[in-house]
Amino acid sequence: MSSTPHTFHRRHLIALSAALAAGLTAPLALAQTAWPSKPVRIVVPFAPGGTTDILARAIAPDLSRVLGQQFVVENKPGAGGNLGSEMVAKSTDGHTLLMGTVGTHGINRALYPKLPFDPFKDFAPITLVAGVPNVMVVNTEKAAARQIANVRDFIQYAKSHPGQLNMSSSGNGTSIHLAGELFKSQTGIFMAHIPYRGSGPALLDLAAGNMDVMFDNLPSAMQLIKSGKLKALAVTSAQRSAALPDTPTVEEAGGLKGFEASSWFGLLAPAGMPPDVVLRIQQEVAKSLATPAMKERMATLGAIPSGNTPTQFAAIIESEHKKWAEVVKASGAKVD
Repeated sequence: MSSTPHTFHRRHLIALSAALAAGLTAPLALAQTAWPSKPVRIVVPFAPGGTTDILARAIAPDLSRVLGQQFVVENKPGAGGNLGSEMVAKSTDGHTLLMGTVGTHGINRALYPKLPFDPFKDFAPITLVAGVPNVMVVNTEKAAARQIANVRDFIQYAKSHPGQLNMSSSGNGTSIHLAGELFKSQTGIFMAHIPYRGSGPALLDLAAGNMDVMFDNLPSAMQLIKSGKLKALAVTSAQRSAALPDTPTVEEAGGLKGFEASSWFGLLAPAGMPPDVVLRIQQEVAKSLATPAMKERMATLGAIPSGNTPTQFAAIIESEHKKWAEVVKASGAKVD
């Protein structure tokens, strides 16, 4: 690509805005009658049980109901979300969508020297579904045995046991991985990173006592926190989460000034999806997220629903890529 990333991004946003403007002035009858003409796949590029999977399955029923075809969630884990993302980028059936994340579209381009897809050129952003904080969790029994009650205790223990702790994540390049790398770089501690094929299996190993810490997305960790199997030491957002109001931020609990590593999840289509179809999906997702039942469900999960426009979502992706590229560079994280 001859142009710089930011020049390309601006052109991409301008072109997308123009296409959507054209779609807004034209009738949506074509999309309403001709699409979808068969079941639609929502590809989740991680294993079942994680936040990406939870949110995809939350919005699929309403889309199935209003659009007259089944929206089926399909898990395609591997390579930090790259396998599933590549599958959608190269899909040509017009009925395959991606539940993308800050990892697949904000982090991986900076983390991986080569990607089999372009997160900007190969996708049409539809809408941001939700944003969530990450939460630093440890096994409750192991924490008690190690006398770890808070973030400062954890840092002290890690420094006095160098090289003995393992940090699990949902995969290389995910916000869960990078939140841990940021924590390591700001505290000066070393923990071996153990990537899994999604939050679900990583959490199970942490709950079983096989791992030492994880910076998981709050929705997928919530049940294990409530059950007492995991102990939440801190949330990684700039402010406390309404879902865990008594849990401090990493900055508060660990004295790590400016620490923030939140996550987001959104729907994307392969590039070339007609703008009227993109707009229709966005509108229906926004309606679903605005219902009292969905608002309550999202609040219980600790997620903040969005449903913003394709243009707004595209701008978020550009901004997040710039932010995380700087974090990757500062942390020294690499994936071959």
